[in-house]
Amino acid sequence: MEKLKIGISIGDFNGIGLEVILKTLLNERITDMCIPVVYGSSKVVSYHKNILEDEVEFNATRSADKIYHDRVNIVNCWQENVNITLGKPSELSGKYAFESLEAATRDLKEGLIDALVTAPISKEAMHMANFPFPGHTEYLTQELGRSQSLMFMINDDLRIGLATNHLPLREVAEALHKELIMEKLQLMNHSLKVDFGLERPSIAVLGLNPHAGDGGVLGDEEESFIRPAIVELKKKGMLVMGPFPADGFFGSGQYRKFDAILAMYHDQGLIPFKALSFGSGVNFTAGLSRIRTSPDHGTAFDLAGKNQADPSSFRRALFLAIEIAKNRKLYDDMYANALQKRDSRSEIEGEDEILREDDNH
Repeated sequence: MEKLKIGISIGDFNGIGLEVILKTLLNERITDMCIPVVYGSSKVVSYHKNILEDEVEFNATRSADKIYHDRVNIVNCWQENVNITLGKPSELSGKYAFESLEAATRDLKEGLIDALVTAPISKEAMHMANFPFPGHTEYLTQELGRSQSLMFMINDDLRIGLATNHLPLREVAEALHKELIMEKLQLMNHSLKVDFGLERPSIAVLGLNPHAGDGGVLGDEEESFIRPAIVELKKKGMLVMGPFPADGFFGSGQYRKFDAILAMYHDQGLIPFKALSFGSGVNFTAGLSRIRTSPDHGTAFDLAGKNQADPSSFRRALFLAIEIAKNRKLYDDMYANALQKRDSRSEIEGEDEILREDDNH
């Protein structure tokens, strides 16, 4: 299999994004595993490179179809000088984070890169730059032509997906309904099979309310649409269980019995995930036609420029993008072989039927 081209958007250049990118790419074995394609500016990359005093050599280009296969590539998305103010979100940092993401997404859609790893953006800076989405997930879902996707937090065997993403808590209950729960669970089930190679995954569903509603005393969402969604999917053959009270589910270690968990809202899933795996988790957008991963941390403006950021999560995001790309290729090959065998059997059965008809005559 040829080396995969992994696109990298730089995120907010006033944060730690380029620091963790460069620290990851400093390992020469990375270019043996894949072809890194960083979307940004050679000048901005060099600025951060000088702070780290690292020795990453890169090839600067205007287009991802003109890259070197044995080194790090920088696709220059802009030529002008920019004002870097480390540790502070700004309209400029939001603007150029968007330009990096936009260019990388365009090449992802066109197949010039095989997967995309996104460094952290500042929602405040992106808002100042008039970015009309809550985050990466929503932007990529629209750009890649999907009505839904799944924010899926991954750390080895711990996998937590979200029914709702970046919503104020007061809006969560109104956003949830049976069809949404079913759609998210089906996306999760499909991803576990295709992206993670699990033949028959088991999925746990968390309740929305304390104690999963306590029989309706603390809320009726569990009985009105969460449990009915689970029951219907069970009838379709999915191995899905719940709804479970979220606190006891993690506190008792019950989460270890399942391949994945669906949480109802952001903090219900992210708090236990980060408590159990902070610094080594990955954010994966499941349900898209293309692959996108990201580290599980933000811009960490307080660490920007200090050479103190831990690249572990970004490195894992890069490795997971490669792993999922290989798993999808394997799944597609297996599916194609199965279709070929089925067609061959149909052809043989058709020939047998013709022969039987000839014998009868």
